[in-house]
Amino acid sequence: MMRILALLASVALLGACSMLPGGTSNSDKPRAGNAQSVAATPAARQCLGKLNATGARFIAKADAYGGKGCSNINTVSLSAMRGDRSQFEVTNLGTVSCPVANTFAAWTRFGVDRAARQILGSPIERIETMGSYSCRNVAGSSRRSAHSTADAVDVSAFVLKDGRRISLSGGWNSSDRREREFLRVVHKSACKRFGTVLGPDYNAAHRDHFHLERGDGSFCR
Repeated sequence: MMRILALLASVALLGACSMLPGGTSNSDKPRAGNAQSVAATPAARQCLGKLNATGARFIAKADAYGGKGCSNINTVSLSAMRGDRSQFEVTNLGTVSCPVANTFAAWTRFGVDRAARQILGSPIERIETMGSYSCRNVAGSSRRSAHSTADAVDVSAFVLKDGRRISLSGGWNSSDRREREFLRVVHKSACKRFGTVLGPDYNAAHRDHFHLERGDGSFCR
């Protein structure tokens, strides 16, 4: 009887090892292909699933709070998007809210990559950004920017597979008619998806990028 009790105690001890720090369980493993599940709510998990279905390459990030009015809630680190025919990189973006990432995914595929192939004759290789999250106010005001909650993206240039680089600073008023047309087409496409879109025609502060912001309104400049 004593030998049986000792055997049962050993089995129980082995079973408990999986609960010790450093143990790995199924919940620790990445889910949905490339999206690690750290979302706290069903809506957040649904957003990550939708983003994964676009073919984007990303990592879901844990929620975090910065200064007053600044936070990273339901955000992802986004590094690549999917076009009709291939995947292309997104650089320097940092964390961005999952809803904005989904809108960005639709815009880059249907508004940017297709326009590049149709107007410029080459698909997109890379989209260059100035980032998303930044704990700061709207310039010249005391109101927090959408960047302070990772709900905005600043896009500065598009690099094509044939090597050409179309920047906002050099291409908006370029001598090349096709570059000007491409940038205005993708700007118009962004206005159909984002709540606020600001570009070179808005003011000098946006002469070198598109500001793409989440929202229910329709402010397009």
